[in-house]
Amino acid sequence: MPEPGTFAATLIVSFGRHARVRSDAGREFDARPMGRKMNCVCGDRVDCRHDPGHDEVHIVSVQPRRTELRRGDARGRSEPVVANVDLLAVVAAPAPAPDYYLVDRYLAAAHCAGINSLLIANKLDLDGGQAMLQALRQLAEPLGITVLAACATLGHGIAELQQQFAGHTGVLVGQSGVGKSSLLQAMLPPSQVRIQELDRDNEGRHTTTRSEMYALPHGGAIIDSPGVRDYVPAISALEPRALGFAEIERLAPGCRFADCIHMREPNCAVIEAVANGGCDARRYESYRRLRRLFQDLQPQPGSQRCR
Repeated sequence: MPEPGTFAATLIVSFGRHARVRSDAGREFDARPMGRKMNCVCGDRVDCRHDPGHDEVHIVSVQPRRTELRRGDARGRSEPVVANVDLLAVVAAPAPAPDYYLVDRYLAAAHCAGINSLLIANKLDLDGGQAMLQALRQLAEPLGITVLAACATLGHGIAELQQQFAGHTGVLVGQSGVGKSSLLQAMLPPSQVRIQELDRDNEGRHTTTRSEMYALPHGGAIIDSPGVRDYVPAISALEPRALGFAEIERLAPGCRFADCIHMREPNCAVIEAVANGGCDARRYESYRRLRRLFQDLQPQPGSQRCR
């Protein structure tokens, strides 16, 4: 229960130290966190208090999170990206060229956080669209992840996306320029998308520089997040044996050693599966890259076997 004099709300816009909240009564307020050490992100449930002396709303506390997607930096420090989501949708497009290792890292982070994943192949009207769609399906099929084909400019796949997100709190993630905001605009009534607040780059294209939550017409909500050049999961949030790679998690019980990290150990079920085609070689290379980073930032006993 909120403290006396406070009200409960959901943080719906996060931009640096600036925020916007929607109270449970449906009113929206610009707000700011109390104290520089308070770390709140889009999707957080927060307790707020009006400050009549300064005519503003303060976020006084953050309620416990059901889920959180976290990222790490070059020093291994961890920070939340969004909170209380149950569906992570990774958007890819033929241009910019898809980075499948980036997709893998998002999927790994979501798996470790207990968040369901969805892959969206956007801009299929461009050259290379069908090849990208096939590559995403090859990646997703062994993992049991749905791939949706879409084209925001033509309106293709939008109804299917609306169905996937209905009743969920989801977040769109991916490289800069893959069309996340365009997909969002196609999914919502025009009156709900604050197009005038979207930033533009030097070529006049819409870009997102903040995380913002929108209510969906058929229930649920979706967060549009800034595009990235790279994404590294928070090392501390990864399950240490499989690092969020679901197929390696399934194979690991067949390894000879209980502490096998699937790099050079003898009688490793994962390495054997890669050799005989039972585990995708590119996905395994993606795991190896993340494992090396994991070992560099959080050394474990026996880490010399990674070298």
